[in-house]
Amino acid sequence: MLVLTRRKNQSIMIGADIVVTVLEVKGDQIRLGITAPRDVQVYREELLGVPKPEV
Repeated sequence: MLVLTRRKNQSIMIGADIVVTVLEVKGDQIRLGITAPRDVQVYREELLGVPKPEV
């Protein structure tokens, strides 16, 4: 896993056409904005029922 530090209004790029931007930071919550082509599906992990790896 790649771990990055970003501040409000800073972004990261995934490939050539996906941008993830930090919109807001409140305590232990952050709001992210994701810009991606319409053919790229974006889901929240907890909604997919994907089990988390055990530590």
